[in-house]
Amino acid sequence: MMRLTTCASVAALLTALAGPALAQTAPQNEAAIERRVQQVLRRSPIIDGHNDLPWALRENHGSNPTAVDLAQDQDAATDLHTDITRLRRGGVGGQFWSVYVPASMTPLEAARATFEQIDLTKRMIAAYPGDLELATTAADIRRIQRDGKIASLLGIEGGYSIAESMGLLREFHRSGVRYMTLTHSTTTAWADSATDDPRHGGLTPFGEEVVREMNRLGMLVDLSHVSESTMADALNVTQAPVIFSHSSARAVANHNRNVPDAILRRLPENGGLVMVTFVPSFVSEAVRAWGLARDAERERLRAQGVTEAALGAAMQPWLEANPQPSATISDVADHIDHVRQTAGVDHVGIGGDFDGVSSLPEGLNGVDKYPDLLAELVRRGWSDADLEKLTGGNLLRVMRASEEVAARLSSEPPSLAARSGEGG
Repeated sequence: MMRLTTCASVAALLTALAGPALAQTAPQNEAAIERRVQQVLRRSPIIDGHNDLPWALRENHGSNPTAVDLAQDQDAATDLHTDITRLRRGGVGGQFWSVYVPASMTPLEAARATFEQIDLTKRMIAAYPGDLELATTAADIRRIQRDGKIASLLGIEGGYSIAESMGLLREFHRSGVRYMTLTHSTTTAWADSATDDPRHGGLTPFGEEVVREMNRLGMLVDLSHVSESTMADALNVTQAPVIFSHSSARAVANHNRNVPDAILRRLPENGGLVMVTFVPSFVSEAVRAWGLARDAERERLRAQGVTEAALGAAMQPWLEANPQPSATISDVADHIDHVRQTAGVDHVGIGGDFDGVSSLPEGLNGVDKYPDLLAELVRRGWSDADLEKLTGGNLLRVMRASEEVAARLSSEPPSLAARSGEGG
């Protein structure tokens, strides 16, 4: 029998016997955690999958990227979640800027507006040449990071922007777009959305051809916003890893925008990546349930004849009796942990959706807060190597794999598929 003579020896033995669980819950020095996080971010800066700053500039600042001085901290001056000062504090070394346009637009209107958003984003990048630089490859990202800048990438949010045209898809790729979300909030002519009535049972034959052409081009297939059937169909067709640019885990918060476990379990074979988002109703089941109850009360009042003009005042008693709950950093970390446990640590990243939402989890109210999320994961026992995969390593691997597939398919002719050939 081992003889124990000191409290330290007892503590060491208990930790060894209990295994990782006790070690992860043991108190840690917060200064040491902060140092670890900063070291991780120096080696592997955050590459975030989705930020809607370009749309915020269009809607609130006349599409003028210099109407607000993005070089300065805008936290107190505006409602923006993003500026270069806070990106620097947050350890961000790469950002996919969403060139989003609303799904309410017709496809041709959306195509024009998406090119306008690409122009706006490139003008934003050009306005801050010491801090931002356009990237289109994994090698670009690493080179730009070594130069001390933030690699800026473009992502289309909604396949309606290609107006059912392979030619437009190719032109978007030539313009620098490196992912496209197959749908947004509504079902398109060729793919079912997660938040709309299904019409196709997933992807149509034209939709499958869109995925193949994206593989040939080296454009990442983004499955955020799509239905589970569309996710499954895309995984059946694609030769390259997919991404979810801003989604979380449905097993943790039962929102249709999140990724079900059946899909998570397919990611290791595909090589794909879920970039966990910070949208409160996607990360907190309590917030999601509150939103459903609020919407039900609105419908009840409408059914009683309350007009839209009077609806706000009529809702006040319910809102006072049912205050909105808050999502937290811990909620977001739960989703990251679940994706890691179900798909594996090689298949999880971060896609905050900053400037695309009206509220954010407590403690994650701006792009400077990524280190606080990493600190929460350190407290949960994450190693530095695994954190470096989460922050940017996994996304770089996915991009390299997509580029390799495109190189292999480069001798194939461009797709001439047209939706009209499907008969409706």
